[in-house]
Amino acid sequence: MPHPTPHPATLEVLLIASTQVHTTPQLERRTPFDAEHLAEFAGRSCYLSWERPNPATAHTSDYLANIIRQGHLSVLEHATATFYITGVSRSLTHELIRHRLLSYSQVSQRFVDFSHAELITPPAARGDRAAWEILEDVTAFSRDAYRKLVDLFTERGYGRKQAREAARAVLPGGTATAIVVTGNHRAWREMIAKRNAPGADAEIRELAQELLRRLSGLAPAIYADMVKGPQ
Repeated sequence: MPHPTPHPATLEVLLIASTQVHTTPQLERRTPFDAEHLAEFAGRSCYLSWERPNPATAHTSDYLANIIRQGHLSVLEHATATFYITGVSRSLTHELIRHRLLSYSQVSQRFVDFSHAELITPPAARGDRAAWEILEDVTAFSRDAYRKLVDLFTERGYGRKQAREAARAVLPGGTATAIVVTGNHRAWREMIAKRNAPGADAEIRELAQELLRRLSGLAPAIYADMVKGPQ
C-alpha cells in the first residue's frame, strides 16, 4: 500500500472568548484593549490613583510595563482568554495540562470514535519520508488494533463507552485531539514563558508561539516584553 505524501499537521488556535469591560467610571480609558484596561483599573484600585499622578506611568502601556517589571502580576489575573485548539497531539496536551492555572475541556476518547484517528506529525518528521513511513505504519497498525478491540469488547457484552475506553490503550501519543483552554493573562504568560523556551518540546513550542501571537494582538501591553524577547 503506497504511503501518503508527508505533510505537516495543521495547528489552529481560535480565540472564542475574552473578557470585556462594561464600566470603570473612576478611570479614563486610554487603551482600546479590555484586558489592559481592566488590569490597570485593578492596579490603580489598590491605591485609588485614578488621576494617574505619576507621568511615567500615566499611559496604560507604561503602567503595565512597570507592573510587569516589578512582578506584581496579580492584576493580570482579572482578565481571561479562551482558545479552541485543534491539530495538536495527545502528547502535547499531556504536557499542556501540567499548567494547572489554566482550565481545560478536551475531546473524550471514551465517548468519541477514534477508529479513523489522525496522526499529528512531529516537527522533526516533517519532510522526512523515511520517518513518515514509520509513523504511518504504526498509526495504521494502531487504528486496526483499535477497531478490532472495539469489536471484541462489544461482542463480549461491553457498552460502546466501555469498549472504546479499553480500546484506546493502543492509540499512540501522536493521536490528534482538540481542546478548549481558558486562562487569565498571568497564567498565559507563565505557560508561554516555559513552553516557548529553546529546550521545550518542539510541538508545544509552536503552540506557545502561536498563542503569544494571538494574545499579543488581544492585549499588546501585557505581552510586549515577551514579543520583544528571544523567540
